[in-house]
Amino acid sequence: MENLALTDKHVVVTGGGTGIGAAIAAALATDGARITVMGRRLKPLESTAATLKDARCVPCDVTDPASTEVAFEQARAGLGPIEILVNNAGAAATAPFHTMDIEHWRRMLAVNLDGVFNCTRSVYEDMRTRGWGRIVNVASTAAVKGYAYVSAYCAAKHGVLGLTRALALEAAQSGVTVNAVCPGYTDTEIVRDAIKNIVKKTGRSADEALAELTRDNPQGRLIKPSEVADTVVWLCRPESASITGQSIVVAGGEVM
Repeated sequence: MENLALTDKHVVVTGGGTGIGAAIAAALATDGARITVMGRRLKPLESTAATLKDARCVPCDVTDPASTEVAFEQARAGLGPIEILVNNAGAAATAPFHTMDIEHWRRMLAVNLDGVFNCTRSVYEDMRTRGWGRIVNVASTAAVKGYAYVSAYCAAKHGVLGLTRALALEAAQSGVTVNAVCPGYTDTEIVRDAIKNIVKKTGRSADEALAELTRDNPQGRLIKPSEVADTVVWLCRPESASITGQSIVVAGGEVM
């Protein structure tokens, strides 16, 4: 029998029904982990879970502390103690700062920053008490640089990186590591929607819109979800115990 690095580790992946989250869930399962995928939409969660060997799906609104608490209790009841958490749930919406309203601002912080806090709080004490755990926050290159027209998103993702670094220091002697993975523009439904939005607002072709999104990537392409997933798996493995408080950028050299 193959000796897989994460055999029988229980992993929760938020935003696990589609895109990067689904790719992460699949990669971790391939490494032997048991998976709980969480998200607001049950149907995509069920579709992803059905493709994995030992997986459950649990509906969860990460912006709601009560919903999060219930979801994590359900996850533990289904597959036992949670040893790895991947905070992948997020959303990106554009707005020039001078037209942005408080609802937009709060919505971006709620899903991208409060959600990380709510989910991490649900597992951290158990991990610390057991003396082992992995917390991986899927942030963005927007955590380490600015982008025009997404100031609320950038602020939230910068906050995720600050939380990552601070908690990593608190957890340093507990056996729990806390890291962030920061993808550039990735070939997901969110980016495909962004391309459609650019086409609609500017009249550019889809190819021109794609070129606009990839121009800052020296490799001139979108990142593959599997590339992000492989980075997450590496951070979760036992041999990565010395890697904590880091922001690993997966962006073809866009950030150095």
